[in-house]
Amino acid sequence: MTRHARSALAAAAFAILGGLAPLAAHAEWGNVNMTVGVTELSKEIHSLHMTIFWWCVAIGVFVFGWMIWSLVAFRKSQGAKPDTTMTHSTKAEIIWTVIPVVILVIMAIPAARTLIAIEDTRNTEISIKVTGYQWKWHYDYLGEDVKFFSSLARASDEARQLKSGVNPESVENYLLDVDNPLVVPEDTKVRVLLTAQDVIHAWWVPAFGMKKDAIPGNVNELWFKVEKGKTGLYRGQCAELCGRDHGFMPIVVKVVTKDEYRAWLAAQKPGAAAPADTTSEPAADAAPTVAALPAAPRG
Repeated sequence: MTRHARSALAAAAFAILGGLAPLAAHAEWGNVNMTVGVTELSKEIHSLHMTIFWWCVAIGVFVFGWMIWSLVAFRKSQGAKPDTTMTHSTKAEIIWTVIPVVILVIMAIPAARTLIAIEDTRNTEISIKVTGYQWKWHYDYLGEDVKFFSSLARASDEARQLKSGVNPESVENYLLDVDNPLVVPEDTKVRVLLTAQDVIHAWWVPAFGMKKDAIPGNVNELWFKVEKGKTGLYRGQCAELCGRDHGFMPIVVKVVTKDEYRAWLAAQKPGAAAPADTTSEPAADAAPTVAALPAAPRG
């Protein structure tokens, strides 16, 4: 093999290895990549995201590999001279037009299917109206006469105050806990109707693969269905800059079994006896139980 060929192959190999470098760091992707989530939609979105990502990696490896190979193979020091006779190539133009169109069509088919599924709120079993306020959330279980506000947990609210004397590092789930979480059952299609009272907010729970704006005077909707066996706490944030305390209106969704949800819902209705302890905050990782679900103040 000539020196010229070896140099060209080395350059191409370097480009390919550089493009595949993310494989070596796959174990750390969980910190920077999109979460797989706990709903069918979140997994479908993640799969689509990764498919398109690898398409982009392959295209990048090919394009940059070819560029580097061309720079090495046709460098002036090797006596390469530019071709001054060629003006264009109809065949090349057809190829670099048709191939991108085919790739885009291949990407568009699953993307369109996922977008349609995201907007399909038919056959929902529970409907909840979510209203954004500066700087808290209001939840209204439609048809159940259960409604309440959800605000930043007291421990976090105290720790964030200047000169409070409280070390934020001593507060578990600092700025991520609320006084009253949204409670939903597993394996149930939940429809969320989103609006806002004052300015634009956005309701975002990464594990559900859902984020949508809450706009005053407008109602947006989304849905999610947490897989069976995925009970627990799932946290989110307002994802739209909404003013001074934008960073202090977290979202906590508590997913429980269907039996636990029915018991909790019955306890929230007017006239139901409230549990003895109504001030406890949700634990970070504890398995949800009916006793762990305090009665929420009515909004």
